[in-house]
Amino acid sequence: MSDSTGFAGVRLGTAAGRAVVLAAVLGSGMTMLDGTVVNVALHTIGEELDASLAELQWVTNGYLLSLASFILLGGSLGDRFGRRRVFVVGTVWFAAASLLCGIAPTPGVLIAARVLQGIGAALLTPGSLAMIQGAFVPTDRAKAIGAWSGLGSIAAAIGPFVGGGLVQYASWRWIFLINLPLAVVTVVVAQRAVPETQDPNAPRRFDVLGAGLVALALGGLTYALIEWGSPLAPWALVVMALAAVGYVADERRSDHPMLPLGIFRDRTFTAANAMTLVVYAALGAVLFFLVLQLQTVSGYGALEAGLATLPITVCMLLLAAKGGELATRIGPRVPMTVGPLVMAAGTLLLVRVGADVNYWTDVLPGLTVFGLGLALMVAPLTATVLAAAPDEHAGIASGVNNAVARAGSLLAVAALPIAVGLMGDDYADPAVFDAAYQQATTICAVLLALGGVISWVTIRDPGV
Repeated sequence: MSDSTGFAGVRLGTAAGRAVVLAAVLGSGMTMLDGTVVNVALHTIGEELDASLAELQWVTNGYLLSLASFILLGGSLGDRFGRRRVFVVGTVWFAAASLLCGIAPTPGVLIAARVLQGIGAALLTPGSLAMIQGAFVPTDRAKAIGAWSGLGSIAAAIGPFVGGGLVQYASWRWIFLINLPLAVVTVVVAQRAVPETQDPNAPRRFDVLGAGLVALALGGLTYALIEWGSPLAPWALVVMALAAVGYVADERRSDHPMLPLGIFRDRTFTAANAMTLVVYAALGAVLFFLVLQLQTVSGYGALEAGLATLPITVCMLLLAAKGGELATRIGPRVPMTVGPLVMAAGTLLLVRVGADVNYWTDVLPGLTVFGLGLALMVAPLTATVLAAAPDEHAGIASGVNNAVARAGSLLAVAALPIAVGLMGDDYADPAVFDAAYQQATTICAVLLALGGVISWVTIRDPGV
């Protein structure tokens, strides 16, 4: 149990420390896995459920929408009622929604289940990082975050591999059903070994109205982007604008805001989140387009497409924790600048993926370079965001950064297909999709380079 300050004082090298990291990795890794594993199954889901491109976008974005909308509320609930407790509740919710995804008979039911799944993820995701921030002594937090980032990101990277195997040799439904045993293990480890921590100064009431307005704003914008050209798209933009204005007004007047706006007065916190928005927009779009390109244009099966992304897994496994250690020694500015630039270079190499693809010359180099940049960036970015916020707002700071990352992916997956001319069932037409892929990949490279520039201009190392 935590002391009166809300922190438990656990050391990383102890059994308790390893258990905290394990529980956090299992929980957040499950949501990361599900956030990426779906990409590899989209083609098959579209064929079996007779879904349009817009419906496939909603299968991805329904999850991201509810996750981004409610993740701040999830962080606040953890700070108030206990980070471990809310983490466990979120894990159970996520598992129940995964079951509904796995038995969904139509695209509409699957989309609804994905929205519910995102709410569960919004409860457990900020809790996973806040448990680390609250449990460990300050001197061990950076290393613990590095281990969490590396191991957790592996779950996101192996998503296409796991998904490919399940889709090709079992059914796409198993990419959701596999979450049930993972959730059981996560709950057992958390309940038995993780100390409970919370913010003793957390507000007694919660800004449910603020969370609802965020959902309306993001939902309106996402609908307008995906359904661009429909009669309802302009009205969705109106809803988005009104909800955004209402959210800012609500946060300013509320005595229990979901997001204390004063947290953005810290330049480093704001800059790191701006960089997160553009980098994770590109990251989400690259994975979305690449896996479809490999299946639709290059003729890969689901498992082959999943295996193709293995270099990212290897880079994250071997180097992500080292990225955190490097940032501890030299400061976060250089890793947060060079990482996205290296990812941009890798993305440009992936432009060559096409009908006559050679994995060893067209796919492997690009993904390896991309993975090296990601491994260099992830831990320093996370540690910088948390260090810039007061310790008592660990849940909120984690929630903000996660919400920004998911919102970036959400908007990119919604906007880029329209921007490059994809619609209807174009995802199944090799000639049309190939041309769109080239444009989308180039746009992603530009976004990643922009992320590196933002870091260089705005991030300052401690003591500078």
